[in-house]
Amino acid sequence: MATTSERDDTRVAWNKIAPGYDRTNTPTQLWLGNEGLRRAEVRAGQRFLDVASGSGALSIPAARLGARVLATDQSPVMLELLTARARQEGLNIETRVMDGHVLELDDNHFDMAGSQFGVMLFQNMPQGIREMVRVVKPGGRVLLTAYGDPHQIDFLGFLISAVQSVRPDFNGPPPDPPPLPFQPADPEKLRTKFVEAGLKNVTVETIIESTEFANGREVWDWIIWSNPIVEMVLGGLKLTDDERGMVQQTLDKICRERSGSSSCVKLSNPVNIGVGTK
Repeated sequence: MATTSERDDTRVAWNKIAPGYDRTNTPTQLWLGNEGLRRAEVRAGQRFLDVASGSGALSIPAARLGARVLATDQSPVMLELLTARARQEGLNIETRVMDGHVLELDDNHFDMAGSQFGVMLFQNMPQGIREMVRVVKPGGRVLLTAYGDPHQIDFLGFLISAVQSVRPDFNGPPPDPPPLPFQPADPEKLRTKFVEAGLKNVTVETIIESTEFANGREVWDWIIWSNPIVEMVLGGLKLTDDERGMVQQTLDKICRERSGSSSCVKLSNPVNIGVGTK
């Protein structure tokens, strides 16, 4: 379990990138929220808990479907942005700042608990899954959406290639242990974690998510604002401003080559959607 200091550092990091994340990542991931909710069969009137909600890519679609949503996240800035999004659509979503490792919620309370690109980042992911299971009613469902095989993720491969233009020895994230975003990349590992947490009738489906970008600059912004880990890695390389500019130029070139005659570049990646019943 993370220490209080580590949790505080993580909260500060997410607060810092929250506006950029809301601007770049959340709009592109609302579609994916619908895909997970459809597979979990969320229904109007159900109590739905969103763990590590960010600014609402799962909560907003759930509320649109008529669920009574409680969105929790360690970042109050993310929740403020979520509330603003909900207000724009006339949606009523309750929010509470909370650590998903230790949910301050009663047992057996929600009809469904979900997390999209959230619990996958926990230092203790199994604990996060167990907490979702704990607060769901018997017969309720748990939904977890996470990245699949990193070798098949276009934006990661593009970024690695671009960074190699200034750091030829850079090979990306280490394979063992994998970085936090790729803890459940193996569908069978995710299935096992669900079963170990006490879930039944577990299904894990891998789908392909595609996102369109106008140019390499948009790709760069989307990646940089997607997760504090990205800046930690780039900061560890001690890239100068000129080198960052070269990385962006290389990324733009790679994107132009991929798009060909098209006006935009489409990047794809596998996503695992796990659903289990308590």
